[in-house]
Amino acid sequence: MEAGRQLAEVLQRLRREAGLTQTAMARRLGVSQPTLNRLEAAEQNVTLKTLTQLCRALHCTIGELFDGRVGFGGGHRRLRPPRTRPTKP
Repeated sequence: MEAGRQLAEVLQRLRREAGLTQTAMARRLGVSQPTLNRLEAAEQNVTLKTLTQLCRALHCTIGELFDGRVGFGGGHRRLRPPRTRPTKP
């Protein structure tokens, strides 16, 4: 399977398992909603920067992401809420 289509399927599966909208999932992943939309539709090739952001947010390696070995349970790694930075007073 083509890498772009493979990534699209993994992202769609993760979002649906979590019951998230594209907007909510994009926030968790640190990308814009239009970017997530294009990635899920396999209409955009993922950049190294975006791929790094996805892996960081999903706490997985690139290999785990493309193999689909990332998820919300059942032995897969879990998607955690986005980290927030403390605000300055």
